[in-house]
Amino acid sequence: MRILIRNGQVVDPSSKMEGRFDVLVEEDRIVRVAEQIDETADRVLDAEGCYVMPGFIDLHVHLRDPGLEYKETLQTGGMAAVKGGVTTVCAMPNTKPVMDDGQKVAEVHKRAEEESPAHVIQIGAVTKDQAGQELADIAGMAEAGCHAISEDGKSVMNASLYRKAMKIAKEKGISVFAHCEDITMVEGGVMNADENAVRLGLKGITNSVEDVIVARDILLAKETGVRLHLCHCSTADSVEMIRLAKEEGLPVTGEVCPHHFILTADDILEDDGNYKMNPPLRGKKDVEVLRRGLADGTMDVISTDHAPHSEEEKNRSMAKAAFGIVGLETSAALTYTELVKTGILSVMQMAEKMSYNPAQILGLSDKGAVAEGKKADLVIFDPNPTYAIDKNTFVSKGKNTPFHGRTVTGEVRFTLVDGKVVYEK
Repeated sequence: MRILIRNGQVVDPSSKMEGRFDVLVEEDRIVRVAEQIDETADRVLDAEGCYVMPGFIDLHVHLRDPGLEYKETLQTGGMAAVKGGVTTVCAMPNTKPVMDDGQKVAEVHKRAEEESPAHVIQIGAVTKDQAGQELADIAGMAEAGCHAISEDGKSVMNASLYRKAMKIAKEKGISVFAHCEDITMVEGGVMNADENAVRLGLKGITNSVEDVIVARDILLAKETGVRLHLCHCSTADSVEMIRLAKEEGLPVTGEVCPHHFILTADDILEDDGNYKMNPPLRGKKDVEVLRRGLADGTMDVISTDHAPHSEEEKNRSMAKAAFGIVGLETSAALTYTELVKTGILSVMQMAEKMSYNPAQILGLSDKGAVAEGKKADLVIFDPNPTYAIDKNTFVSKGKNTPFHGRTVTGEVRFTLVDGKVVYEK
């Protein structure tokens, strides 16, 4: 199968090349990138007025499969991913059963090849059943291709046990993805601890709940030498600590989610479960520092923390609603609208943070680029359409988003995975 993409504005973060080029795809590879390609192809895609970027890689997704398929499945999550231009997702291990051994990881990978239009990398748990008492089968999961371990949804509070896990991850050449939350300090909090929580009569979560574990995990990474990736950072001090770690040369990276670089606790006008997420929406200063961190390169990655829930679980008071927001289908448009159109990021930086840097963190040398010989995982993104986000059009089973009705600019027109068109507008 040969596909020729014509007249697009190619954005290749691996070489920093940007310009009007044609791209020829043969089977699952990019075979040529040139100003004009006059060759026959089975299909020609007109990318006039669009950006041609490497497919987005989302390091932080909850596919809920196995065990919680009423929220999402490998198939529906994969469909949501490619609709949003995401060609590879990292699935978090807090499923039922928890992904805590190599056999379980291998089974998800096998099923995903058959059921999901997007590539799925199953992340392994740090401890058995994510109970924080005994280490999971880290070596077996690494052999099954997990690329990283994470206790996402909670932190491993036993620092000694966590350090042992980090040492094994270092030995096996995989990363640690850290959800930073000191659970002893949450104290029933459901949103940011500020005047908005007081106004709504809800318990607050302070910034230190995140910051204390960020500091601990960076120090443990310094000692063990493991590659540490800090998930869904929400506070100004998280950004500053990552900056200091990088200045020291530590292998530490950080991600920001669209909801954290766009919304603040001031946007929560009423007690609405769709605004309940973990970590919570923070203050204006935090959002400003997160944006600055993305712009200056301190923060490496934009991920979604896609966390689908049923309507029943979210359509209630924040005091009782489940934590989480869906994001696979909206992240590209929100990033383009809020960061690129406003001049905070360039399109090249968008491609770096949504594709190239995630590929580097995962060690995927054949992805994250629009270059000859690389995997033909590509997104054709049209920056022109302006429209309102409509949760009722989501292909994800989860409709839980505070962005319903928000006006955005830009949409995915085509997504290619392994050289095949798996989504078209």
